[in-house]
Amino acid sequence: MRSLFVMDPLERIHVEGDSTYVCMRECTDRDWPVAMCVPSDLYSRDGHAWARVTPVLTRDSPPFFDVGTPHDVRLSDFDVVWQRKDPPFDMHYIFTTYMLDMAGTLVVNGPAGLKLFNEKMWVQQRWPEFQPPTLVSCDKARLTEWISAEPGLVVLKPWDGNGGRGVVVTSADDRNRGSLVELLSEEGRHYVIAQRFIPEVEQGDKRILLFEGEPVGAILRVPTSGDYRANMHVGAVVQRTELDRRDREICDALRPALVEHDMVFTGIDIIGGYLTEINVTSPTGIREINRLDGVKLEADLVDRVAARAARG
Repeated sequence: MRSLFVMDPLERIHVEGDSTYVCMRECTDRDWPVAMCVPSDLYSRDGHAWARVTPVLTRDSPPFFDVGTPHDVRLSDFDVVWQRKDPPFDMHYIFTTYMLDMAGTLVVNGPAGLKLFNEKMWVQQRWPEFQPPTLVSCDKARLTEWISAEPGLVVLKPWDGNGGRGVVVTSADDRNRGSLVELLSEEGRHYVIAQRFIPEVEQGDKRILLFEGEPVGAILRVPTSGDYRANMHVGAVVQRTELDRRDREICDALRPALVEHDMVFTGIDIIGGYLTEINVTSPTGIREINRLDGVKLEADLVDRVAARAARG
């Protein structure tokens, strides 16, 4: 299987916790050709998508990437294109999906689905019953009034954030709440998600990985003392965990939509039985689950992708 990974530059990859790296390495270990490019390397010519790609051999020790000579290739020459560029999910990201629409080959995850569903808003669109009370608005007065009506703590976050960026906690009696709303909304120009604080986050934010809509593993990300955010990017401690009945109920509800829209590799976040986010752009967690559960999820994922590519 010939793979192209559309991703961040190799020098930005932290291999100790990167899911893209282990998928590339799995392909290399099978002696399957692997190449990479960054989104700006994509271009179209006469209705066909091309890219300036760099062949890569992925190693299990430094130097982790042995790169070849960049050259131009039509995307249809690959069996699969892995869209693994990290957020933010901005207009540059969306434009990348337009290029991938013309790939003429399998794209993981499906570019049409990436355009349709924002990671934070998709829950609102399809499964609001799994969310805590939530308001999405750019109106400063509406946001402030909603916070004031909530009985306890409230989480504020930008609709397009990632990795815990811009996430703050406030309350009705917080004298800074007005300033926080102004800052996050950029004086009413930017949408903000206001959500009832889930106290169970102190016990951890559960990340569940799903392959073709099927749950394959989970980890618990426990925030460090003094920080509400349960993101690995900001130092959350990772612990082993199991799926409970509520987790499986949520996974079962999501599965048909994930399959329908070619969301082959996704990650969902659950806190206290509430679904807070559906990660479809470049979910991570494979390496942590492998380490804690003694599995090799990337082998399963590559098998699934290879089977899809073979089916055409």
